Amino acid sequence: MIEPNVPQAHLDTKTRVKSILGGSAGNLVEWYDWYVYAAFTLYFAHAFFPKGSQTAQLLQAAAIFAVGFLMRPIGAWIMGIYSDKKGRKSGLTISVTLMCIGSLMIAIAPTHDQIGIFSPIILVVARLIQGLSVGGEYGASATYLSEMAEKNRRGFFSSFQYVTLIAGQLTALCVLLILQFVLTEEQLHAWGWRIPFFIGACLAIVVFYIRRGLLETQSFKNAQQDKNQPESSMFSLFKHYPRQAFTVLFLTAGGTVAFYTYTTYLQKYLVNTSGFSKPEATQITTLALFIFMCLQPFAGALSDKIGRKPLMISFGVLGVLFTYFLFDKLGQTQDYWSAFWICLAGLVIVTGYTSINAVVKAEMFPAHIRALGVALPYALANTLFGGTAEFFALSFKEAGHESWYFIYVTILISISLIVYIFMKDTKHHSEIKEH
Repeated sequence: MIEPNVPQAHLDTKTRVKSILGGSAGNLVEWYDWYVYAAFTLYFAHAFFPKGSQTAQLLQAAAIFAVGFLMRPIGAWIMGIYSDKKGRKSGLTISVTLMCIGSLMIAIAPTHDQIGIFSPIILVVARLIQGLSVGGEYGASATYLSEMAEKNRRGFFSSFQYVTLIAGQLTALCVLLILQFVLTEEQLHAWGWRIPFFIGACLAIVVFYIRRGLLETQSFKNAQQDKNQPESSMFSLFKHYPRQAFTVLFLTAGGTVAFYTYTTYLQKYLVNTSGFSKPEATQITTLALFIFMCLQPFAGALSDKIGRKPLMISFGVLGVLFTYFLFDKLGQTQDYWSAFWICLAGLVIVTGYTSINAVVKAEMFPAHIRALGVALPYALANTLFGGTAEFFALSFKEAGHESWYFIYVTILISISLIVYIFMKDTKHHSEIKEH
C-alpha cells in the first residue's frame, strides 16, 4: 500500500496503472449490467407487458429503461457528496453493490402472465436501483481515474472509463451472441434472457471485493486536510461553481444523446428499420463497438497532445453534418458490410466526445466538490436526453416520423457544439492538483 502522505505525482506508473485497471474492472461490470437490459430487450419485453405489437412492447420496455435514468440525478447527488466526503473508492464500492441487487431482481422476476401488473412494477423498482447505482458510478469513476493519472496522460488514462463502459456493452452483446448460438429463439424468449442478469449479479460480487482493495487518490486526501473549503453539497455546487455545472450539463446534452443513439438504439434500428435479423444486427453492432472501444485511448492520448477542445469540436461539427445522413442511408441498406461501415462512421464521430468527456468534467472542479460536480450535471443531462433517446426514437417511429428523431439529435449536438467552441480548454486550465 502507498503511504497516505506520498504525493500523487510520486506514484510510479505501475501503481497508477494497477489502480486505474482495478477501478475500470468495476466500471465494466457496472455498465455490463446496465446495458444487458438494452441488449436483451428484444427477448424479454413480452415477459413483462401485455401482448401487443413488437414495437409497442419495445416502447414500454424503453420507457422503463428511461425510468432508470430518473434515479441518476438522485444517485449522483447522494453518492457524489458521499464520494467527496468519504472517498472515491467508497462510492465505487456502494455503486457496484446496488447494481448487483438490481440485476438479481430482474433475473428472478416473475412474468406478466404469472403475477400481472406486479411484474412490470418489479422491473421498474430494479431499474430505479440500477439508476441510483449508475448515477453515483459516473462521478466517482471519472474523478478516480482522472485523479490517479499523471498530469500529461490524463486524457489517455481517463479514456478507459469509456473503454470499460463500451466493453461492458460489448460483453453484453457477446453474451447475447453466445446465447443466440446455443439456444433456440423460443428458449431465449422463454427463459434464456434471464442468464445474463445472473451473470451480472455474480460479477458484481467479485468486483465488490476488488474495489475494496483500491488505493484512494491523493487529491481526495489533500482535500480532506483542507478545512477552509466548503463541504460538498448541491447548494455549494451551484453557488460557487454555477458556470462549471451548467457547462457540464450542456456539453453532455449532445454527446449523451448521440452516444445512446449510436449504441443502444442502433441494434433496434437495424432490426426494425433496416430489416436485418436479430443475430445479424447483434453481429454488426458488436464488431463496430469493438473498434469504437479500441479508438478511445488513441483519442484520449491525442487530447494530451493537442488539447481537449479540438476533439469535442470535431464531434460537434461532424455530428451536426452527418447524423441525419448516416441514419437515412442505414435505413435504406440491406447489405451487411455497408451497414457495418455506416455504423462505424457514426461511432468514430462520437469518439470525439466519449474519449475525453470524463477528464474534461473532472478538470473543471476542485477536489472537495469534484465527484458531485462531475456527477450531478452529467446525470441531469443523461436523464433529460440520454435516457429518453430510445423512447423518443421509438415514439417517432410509432407515429410514422422516425426521421424527425435524427433532426432532434442534430439540434442537441449543435447546442453542445456552441459550448465546445466557447469553453476553456481544460487541459490548460485544470483544477486537478497532484501535490
